[in-house]
Amino acid sequence: MTAIAVGWREWVLLPELGLPRLRAKVDTGARSSALHVERQWRFVEGGVPWVGFVLVPRRHAVAVAASAAVVDERMVTDSGGHRTLRVFVRTKLRLAGVEREIEINLADRCGMRFPLLLGRTALADAFVVDPAGSYLHRRRRRSAETLQHA
Repeated sequence: MTAIAVGWREWVLLPELGLPRLRAKVDTGARSSALHVERQWRFVEGGVPWVGFVLVPRRHAVAVAASAAVVDERMVTDSGGHRTLRVFVRTKLRLAGVEREIEINLADRCGMRFPLLLGRTALADAFVVDPAGSYLHRRRRRSAETLQHA
């Protein structure tokens, strides 16, 4: 498979979590991907540990709740050198017409401009980053012809 070029920021979907489109910062310097959550809580479903969480996908947007099975808990070092124990979930990522399963940790990214940071493990073997590119894979708009027949 030929790698698809993506910009340093892109719009992505996490369809299994039922979230709206999210702005993502693509960061090859980060190993793991991180999703900003306002709050999170644990519960057990079918004998398996799960995490529920709430996030605000965009400024001035309504908060959205989601949940996923916990796949791991690991220490993560942020860009400031602070180590925290984070919950990891596995979900599908849709970017540039490609859908693949990735791991994401849940973190407090309240001071960050992007609710999702896509790290290099999510990009591996599918994407290359054009650092000069930005939103290279915008949502396709319906053509004028499609609109006339609607």
